[in-house]
Amino acid sequence: MRIGICPGSFDPVTLGHMDIITRACKIFDKVIVAVPVNPDKHASFTVEERMDMLRTVTQGLNVEVDCVRGLLADYAHEKNAAAIVKGLRAISDFEYEFQMALTNKKLNPEVETMFLPTSVENMFLSSSMVKQVAGFGGDISHFVPECLLERINERLCRTARG
Repeated sequence: MRIGICPGSFDPVTLGHMDIITRACKIFDKVIVAVPVNPDKHASFTVEERMDMLRTVTQGLNVEVDCVRGLLADYAHEKNAAAIVKGLRAISDFEYEFQMALTNKKLNPEVETMFLPTSVENMFLSSSMVKQVAGFGGDISHFVPECLLERINERLCRTARG
């Protein structure tokens, strides 16, 4: 079984994330969508909430949602993954992701990193942008899965006001 890992903060899940996850599902027998536990990062949603949202939007896909506690390279080894799948929006993403790919390869020579360019309609889309637009009361319905819209708006608008 060929396993791919799609790591990300998913804070919150966007249509751009879903584009990459869905396309990875066509390449791998199983895709693990992995949310890292990073106590140094302040997220709008807890790891558990992000995992729950991911389980909701990936129902019916060959996806397992999990969290990563530690190095992604070690996690990939534990899960016997063939590749780490990363979405790229722009050239600016590439430099950082390439550095991470080389680091992961050094730590785990068995795992490859695969870069998938985002679809044109999602090139501008990021979780940070969604948070900013929602925080000012803007319409994020074109940026996040419909089934999560109310939940995301409730949290991000409350965060912006409070």
